Amino acid sequence: MRKPLIAAVIASQLLLLCSFVAAQETVTIDTGKLKGAVADGVISFKGIPYAAPPVGDLRWRPPQPAAKWSGVREATAYGHDCMQLPFPSDAAPLGTTPAEDCLVLNVWLPEHHTSKLPVLVWIYGGGFVNGGSSPAIYDGSQFAKRGIAFVSFNYRVGRFGFFAHPALTKESKDGLLGNYGYMDQIAAMKWVKRNIAAFGGDPHQVTVFGESAGGGSVHMLMTSPLSVGLFQRAVVESGGGRNLLSGTGLHEGRDGRPSAEEIGMAFAKKNGITGEDAEALKKLRALPAETVVDGLNMASMGPAASTYPGPIIDGKIVTDTVENLYKEGKYQHLPMIVGANSMDIGFTRARTQEELFAPFGANTDAAKNAYDAAGSKSFMMLGMKVAADQFMIEPARFVAQTLSSQGVPVWEFRFAYVAGSMRSQWPGAPHATEIPFVFDTVKAKYGVQLTDEDESIAQKTNEYWANFAKTGNPNGAGLPKWPQYSKMDDILIIQSGGPIAEPDPWKTRLDLTQKLVETREKSNAGGTK
Repeated sequence: MRKPLIAAVIASQLLLLCSFVAAQETVTIDTGKLKGAVADGVISFKGIPYAAPPVGDLRWRPPQPAAKWSGVREATAYGHDCMQLPFPSDAAPLGTTPAEDCLVLNVWLPEHHTSKLPVLVWIYGGGFVNGGSSPAIYDGSQFAKRGIAFVSFNYRVGRFGFFAHPALTKESKDGLLGNYGYMDQIAAMKWVKRNIAAFGGDPHQVTVFGESAGGGSVHMLMTSPLSVGLFQRAVVESGGGRNLLSGTGLHEGRDGRPSAEEIGMAFAKKNGITGEDAEALKKLRALPAETVVDGLNMASMGPAASTYPGPIIDGKIVTDTVENLYKEGKYQHLPMIVGANSMDIGFTRARTQEELFAPFGANTDAAKNAYDAAGSKSFMMLGMKVAADQFMIEPARFVAQTLSSQGVPVWEFRFAYVAGSMRSQWPGAPHATEIPFVFDTVKAKYGVQLTDEDESIAQKTNEYWANFAKTGNPNGAGLPKWPQYSKMDDILIIQSGGPIAEPDPWKTRLDLTQKLVETREKSNAGGTK
């Protein structure tokens, strides 16, 4: 009697286990049932609509609810990335053909789990004109293997995502205008809150992170009144934080720029559309998608500034610059990781060293000494360093300083590791090169050139980010200690040989940059509307 009983118990346990796994492959969310794919211990669901396709009459409207479906929807392939002209040298090449029908997201989960999973949500970069969720280096599998429900999503970019026109203002019922890409991001975060529990995720333990434009988007989510309560932790990689990258106003220009509406009218005029009425808007919405793109990508953003506004200070989603809101304490006081890369992005119009250092004013000689004490660096290298400090590196420290001074737990990093195969070409870590290490997707990035050290740094970096998503603290067993940011300027430098925590070795030059930026902003304040 005992043997049949034992066999029956074992059979029932196996049945329960099988049904548990099957339940994870087929998930029911608020719009219908989904069937994902299992591979290497990870279940993925791709191409899930989180809003209606923003096409036709829905172009330049806030995201509308996704339609429900009957039966089981296959969720095994990425949906289209959002409409754009791909950037040839993009660090994260798209894996799909861009299209306007693009408001979809993706979820990765560990195949076996028994408790609620912390959630990590990714926002891609691309200057708000490029980018998507399909690139191979954005695969969420490694995070899932660490016990995390990982989510990525698409949001509208370029003129589809950021556009204003008086006719749109007249049409709007709720007053949400201009920042359609930001509206998409908020809609995706709301989808996570509503649906992630169906996948086994914890909607009360959500971390949002992003790089470049994605990092700037995290700053927006931290400071927007419309995103309160949608996440509990934040990570910003090379996302700025100062006014240098802030947008223009919706109805009134800022910092000498025309208003977003004026820029939209200039784009309409370029396409032979005049007027501010419904007929003008109908013609704008009827323009072919390629005409709306009009060659816009990261290589052409400068020349396109007269017909493309970028993110807009609209008064509802974005109420002021991120810098001002952080200084005033008007943000969600949530734990944050923030940092930039050792050879990050920046732009200068200086043509000589004298022009480069002249803005430092009375600190010109001190700046020259801080950046090039031996006088041996090329002008190009000096220009890159000075510009990167102003665009990304000092703004990251500003955010760390400001939030930590207001009692918010912050951990600052500087990614300085260069892949073994690139060390002859890169004297430091360029913009966006930390991403495959954060995701631990270095195999997809470097292939046969991957080194053992590349893999080791990726595993450690991925673990820091995963720990933060799980506990709100990046530290964990087996990792070098990462101290919380304080007045001591402690920073974690991720470099060859392994991560190391120390007082910021660039403190002197960043102090000088801080004085420069604050002096410039003070002088510009009088002309800012």
